[in-house]
Amino acid sequence: MFTIKKLGKSRFPSPIRSSYFISDTRRLLFRSTIERGESLKQEGTDEVTIELAGPRETIYFDPGKSKAAIVTCGGLCPGINDVIRAIVMGLHYRYGVHDIMGVRYGFQGFIPEYGRENIALNPELVKDIHTLGGSILSSSRGHQDVGRIVDFLHSRHISMLFCIGGDGTMRACGLISDEIERRRLDIGIVGIPKTIDNDLNLIDKSFGFNTAISEVVRVIQCAHIEAKGAPLGIGLIKIMGRESGHIAANATLAQNDVNITLIPEVPFTLDGEDGLLRKIERRLMERGHIVILVAEGAGQDLFTEDDTRGTDASGNVRLLDIGIFLKSRIDDYFRQKEIDVSLKYIDPSYIIRSVPANAGDSLYCELLGQYAAHAAMSGRTGMVVGLFRNEFVHLPLKATSSRRKVDVAGNVWMRVLESTGQDNI
Repeated sequence: MFTIKKLGKSRFPSPIRSSYFISDTRRLLFRSTIERGESLKQEGTDEVTIELAGPRETIYFDPGKSKAAIVTCGGLCPGINDVIRAIVMGLHYRYGVHDIMGVRYGFQGFIPEYGRENIALNPELVKDIHTLGGSILSSSRGHQDVGRIVDFLHSRHISMLFCIGGDGTMRACGLISDEIERRRLDIGIVGIPKTIDNDLNLIDKSFGFNTAISEVVRVIQCAHIEAKGAPLGIGLIKIMGRESGHIAANATLAQNDVNITLIPEVPFTLDGEDGLLRKIERRLMERGHIVILVAEGAGQDLFTEDDTRGTDASGNVRLLDIGIFLKSRIDDYFRQKEIDVSLKYIDPSYIIRSVPANAGDSLYCELLGQYAAHAAMSGRTGMVVGLFRNEFVHLPLKATSSRRKVDVAGNVWMRVLESTGQDNI
């Protein structure tokens, strides 16, 4: 069983005028299938279950006396503003919580020395922000003192904090939640996990992923036109995907103009008869053009030990630029062979991260924000809301800390190989 912490017993009737409430005893089975010969477990056994998200009939916080705060951290992603808007609208109109603080520039907004001026959030301010990319609260990376963050929350009488961010942000939420518990404070911490790469463990889909696929498809179309528009044309595209290639794989399937897809899960070599460079040459000689899609985390083992990496402000290992690296190696390869190619290199990553969410992601973000508001008002803490097996659920912060990779023996990657015609590079 995945256990979700609660600040205490719910004692106030919900102000929501609805007959649709979720019982705390209603849970989702972790597994949906059984193997042949395996018996179904009876009720009362240790079958793993997950708590369903949704409004509760009784809530923990008194809406009229509650104060909320929202913070966005890490890199930008389509849909952040949609989540902010949904939380504000849900708290204001469904629960009557009117005191909502927007914390500016990530966790820096909790530390006075940065001089970040936080803002009051209300329906009038957020009503149109879903049409904008980025975050109206702005963001930042880097560690801040957990004790001082909790001091800020306590001194401002914050009842619940909503954190929108990636795995680093969720780890910080865990530390903040632990410090609050150690001090025995009445403050709930609810996370809305954000990663455009769609690689969160146990989460069916992270917001912004569908928008990213749509935008990458447009880029692939342009790269294909460029590649076909010149003799021996090469379209090389680098997109997001630090540790997993979900965007690259799914964009390839959504737009069948890609001839080679490179992802972090599948190592590849450059040289030799079976190397990438020779495969590019063969394709050019046979068809006259080629489109290559590479995730940013692919091919990191091809760099030398002398190449500088280091870490970013969030503690993530800096990736070396596989796009520029491949462009250089491809150019050098054909120059040495005295073959005149036309290589167009495109890196749309920051453009894709900054666009507004599409309709599918916008709807998804609306639901995530609403379910986060329900969870916080019921007194739940140290948790995230997410979609698991097509149901919105509550998960402990630590449950989503590991990365979900592309299964290179699974259906999606096999379909990629069939679509591109490439070997399992």
